[in-house]
Amino acid sequence: MSGRRRTAILISSRGSNMGALLAAAADPAYPAEIALVLSNRADAAGLALAAEAGIDTAVVESRRFGRDRAGFEAAMEEVLGARGIELIALAGFMRVLTEGFTARWSGRMLNIHPSLLPAFPGLDTHARALAAGVRLHGCTVHLVTPGVDEGPIVAQAAVPVLPDDTEDVLAARVLAEEHRLYPDALRWLAAGQLRLEQGRVQLDNAPAPHVGALRNPG
Repeated sequence: MSGRRRTAILISSRGSNMGALLAAAADPAYPAEIALVLSNRADAAGLALAAEAGIDTAVVESRRFGRDRAGFEAAMEEVLGARGIELIALAGFMRVLTEGFTARWSGRMLNIHPSLLPAFPGLDTHARALAAGVRLHGCTVHLVTPGVDEGPIVAQAAVPVLPDDTEDVLAARVLAEEHRLYPDALRWLAAGQLRLEQGRVQLDNAPAPHVGALRNPG
């Protein structure tokens, strides 16, 4: 299908959400074509899964650059440019991106985070949610900006926190929602239905996400 936006998924490990995006993009009517899966680690398990699905893969080893973040990102940019990449979806990509990189991809790069932002940015979100005693937890898809987990919110999905939940049980409940929400958000971005207005995401003519999820604005 012509007109599909060439999209790269960036991973550091197994790329669980990568699998959900690949499954969605297997439909020729889906507006994003997954043209590349790129990892900063050669041992990322998701690379083999992507290759099995017939997706082009690449590795830019971040450790080779040490503290030279700009050098690492320049090497990634070279790979992305060679593949004609238009959009980026981060899926467990464990690198903090510089202001320069995020500026170049402003409005074209998504991330999914396992909490209802702005609550619990950063790591160990499920343990922190349990420790805080919250009754609702979930996931957030947002546009990427220089601040970690601070970008404009595209959509969120909430799950209950049950009295007998462990970290693993809660994480699995949230992950199921991530796998449903992320393909929705990438679809909106690739279809040109997502725009920024005064720092907030607006969605034009986008269908409602699945039950239990809210887009921004709801």
